[in-house]
Amino acid sequence: MRRLGTFFLLVLFAAGTAAGWLAYEWRTPYQGYSGEAAVVDVPRGVSTRGIAERLERAGVVRSALAFEIWSRWHHEQRLEAGEYRFDRPMPMTEVFDAVAAGRVWTVTLTVPEGWTMFDIADAVAKEGLASRAAFLRAARNPAPIRDLAPNAPTLEGFLFPATYQFPHRTTAPAVVDAMVRRFRQAWSGLAANDPAAGNLNPEQVVTLASLVQEETPKEDERPIIAGVFANRLRLGYPLECDPSVVYALKMEGKYDGELRPGELRTASPYNTYLHYGLPPGPIGNPGIPSLEAALHPAKVDYLYFVANGSGGHSFSKTLAGHERNIERYRKLIEQERQKGEEGKGEQRPDPGRGAAAHSHRHSSRSGR
Repeated sequence: MRRLGTFFLLVLFAAGTAAGWLAYEWRTPYQGYSGEAAVVDVPRGVSTRGIAERLERAGVVRSALAFEIWSRWHHEQRLEAGEYRFDRPMPMTEVFDAVAAGRVWTVTLTVPEGWTMFDIADAVAKEGLASRAAFLRAARNPAPIRDLAPNAPTLEGFLFPATYQFPHRTTAPAVVDAMVRRFRQAWSGLAANDPAAGNLNPEQVVTLASLVQEETPKEDERPIIAGVFANRLRLGYPLECDPSVVYALKMEGKYDGELRPGELRTASPYNTYLHYGLPPGPIGNPGIPSLEAALHPAKVDYLYFVANGSGGHSFSKTLAGHERNIERYRKLIEQERQKGEEGKGEQRPDPGRGAAAHSHRHSSRSGR
């Protein structure tokens, strides 16, 4: 009888010791790795024990056995595959919760309005999501948008500007597909609330919106600039949009941040100085305000606009008025230079930036 009692005491002691050990392992924060963080890859099909062992080897949990016991106790919560990043001491229960919830290592990618696919490719490569070349290969395949824009040469214009969260381990096509999905959502929203969207060619709307996007940062000006472009298209005048030439240079890898007068003769279908009508596709990825402006251009009589020195533009109906606005802008630059602000003056946009910018060229070509 005494032996039986001793045996039960030993069992109770062992059980208590095990319970205490498990409680310590489960609840005590642990960091067994050196450096800023530990990354653990959990492939699909790996067993609970295999995941526990990976976590222990990486120094994320102290004991694979304790993690496995906790996991089997909470078997209703399935451990998810993915790449996980741990950057602080964590209790084992929190590690389990992270893997069970599938909180994989993500990267934030913010795409501002107006960025081109080349700009996005640079950011994607910088964040380590995919190489620049891989992203551009995916973006140059217009298949994902064929139903909306059957003639689109690339996905330019349909890579919607937004902030995205991507798994650290992803692919260029996955990044592109996410951006196209966001565009579809935005376009569907516009179409649902705007009958005009359903009656217009999405490709043409997006192309016009991309020109508007690049011409002005001011939302209240965008419908007016869209109206200027609409007037010029209706009258058969060339758009003479500098950003379209910049895009042509970017496509050839020749743009260095400055547009020179001689480059306005760049041989490209995107050059709206040499070719009438809209370019063959968008020159960037516009946001909602620019899309709305393209859907509803302002009903104005303007045919010209030029930078006004305050971040906006001066508009005019006639070539003579446009010339006066250009001269006014040049005088403003000269005044600033005289005040010793040469650097600021040199960095201002070309006074001709915008429709009918270079009035001497435009007037001779259009016969006015």
